[in-house]
Amino acid sequence: MKCMYSAELIKIVEAFQLVNILPEISLKGRVVKRKEVNRPALQLGGFYESFDNDRIQVIGRVEHNFLLSLEEEKRKKAVYGLFQREIPCLVVCRDMEVFPEMLEYAREFDTPILCTAQSTTDFIAELIYWLREELADRVMMHGVLVDIYGEGVLITGASGIGKSETALELIKRGHRLIADDAVEIKKIADRRLIGSCPEIIRYLIELRGIGIINVKELFGVGSVKDHKTVDLVIKLELWDGGNKGTAYDRLGLNEEYMEILGNKVQLNTIPVRPGRNVAIICESAAIANRQKKMGKNTAKEFVDMIGK
Repeated sequence: MKCMYSAELIKIVEAFQLVNILPEISLKGRVVKRKEVNRPALQLGGFYESFDNDRIQVIGRVEHNFLLSLEEEKRKKAVYGLFQREIPCLVVCRDMEVFPEMLEYAREFDTPILCTAQSTTDFIAELIYWLREELADRVMMHGVLVDIYGEGVLITGASGIGKSETALELIKRGHRLIADDAVEIKKIADRRLIGSCPEIIRYLIELRGIGIINVKELFGVGSVKDHKTVDLVIKLELWDGGNKGTAYDRLGLNEEYMEILGNKVQLNTIPVRPGRNVAIICESAAIANRQKKMGKNTAKEFVDMIGK
């Protein structure tokens, strides 16, 4: 499936330390728009039905040995059939020999040939994971993402409610900041959301009355992290004292969820008022969420005990 995002080919080359066999073929401006890759074993045999030519093509030992077994004319025909379909690039694994026919048609069709010493299986696995991250569906959300006891907690709420101040208190208590104000969330897999921070505001927190501070410089590298899974959403809202009929969960049996990119994430709504230590409440929520994932639900156990 084609993605609305793209990854620069030159970035892939740098990430995997690939060697460009034909330096005269520039990598600038070339992009990849598919998360999947292809080993063209069937295609080299002449079968091109349902062939996706916009995938990265990877030559492994099987494909190499197949080409080696062919007579020169048949090998030329097989290689020509692949390159004429305007593939984004060809990657040869295990530092295997690049056939002269590949070089000839790569120049003719302006297609980069890249080499790696990695085994084919390892390279494909790592490349697919990398492409899934780069080409993942994403959304920008207003809030603060903090790593609390290993749980990625997204703190949301109205502007001025105290999200950044809560995050600062959590950092002082030994937890780690991922993003403040703008959180970029990517859907890496069906059940996995990864949150990170735009480069321009990475490690920064804006505090009303103080201004912008650099968390990494003030509290050290142990106080920040580049990305984290989103495991829990905590929504802060002003407590009206019950005057408006707002009811909050007192037992923890009524689970709420927030949908992000089609994934449901546990949501806790926390009422805020002067004197409530929101940072400690966020810590407790994170620990309770982790405990639930480990199979222990204190609220349910309490209700079951009363019902006996």
